Amino acid sequence: MIPIRDENPTTLVPWVTIGLIAANLLAFLFELSLGERLRPFLDQFGATPARLLLSGPIGEQGPPAAVTVFSSMFLHGGVLHVGGNMLYLWIFGNNIEDALGHVRYLFFYLISGVVAVYAHAATEPSSTMPMIGASGAISGVLGAYLVLFPRARVLTLVPFGLFLQLIRVPAVFVLGFWIVLQLLAGVLSRGTPGGGVAWFAHVGGFLAGVVLVRLLVRRDFKPQVRS
Repeated sequence: MIPIRDENPTTLVPWVTIGLIAANLLAFLFELSLGERLRPFLDQFGATPARLLLSGPIGEQGPPAAVTVFSSMFLHGGVLHVGGNMLYLWIFGNNIEDALGHVRYLFFYLISGVVAVYAHAATEPSSTMPMIGASGAISGVLGAYLVLFPRARVLTLVPFGLFLQLIRVPAVFVLGFWIVLQLLAGVLSRGTPGGGVAWFAHVGGFLAGVVLVRLLVRRDFKPQVRS
């Protein structure tokens, strides 16, 4: 299922969500400008579990490991990677920003990303492969959305055999299906080196979002969902 947009009104202009999308796109354009220097750059600024947990070789000198936890959230491995992440952030981020307010939403996003990075590191402690991508932080946004707006309708592209159809699906089904898929993929890929996807970063970020949104939601926030 590929979400296209949600039918969930907001009251605030999502400046932080727009800024995060812009930052990710600018970072990706910078990556494209690096040419042959891209791989060393990602090795240094991606979040490497062995470096974060001091459980393996650190490799080339780069920024402090704590810096890579945040820099990795703004780096991507290709057009589909950054495009898919930004689509999810645009669809679901504005409503969470509306519910939390701008400052708390930014804090929420970054902390979800930090939890996601360390969730991945905990499951692959000796890995020297750098993790990049905003999907861990965005997973937190998805977890928060599921908590606050389970009945919100999401216009979704769903395959039916050889055909694709747009249907309105409650968020609880779209996001519930998504997190189950991440968890299953993570379990099934255990012990497979070089899998290429940090599944448990998604799971960790999602769970962080579920917990954090209850602590940070505005007291005066009242969901306005068209069901």
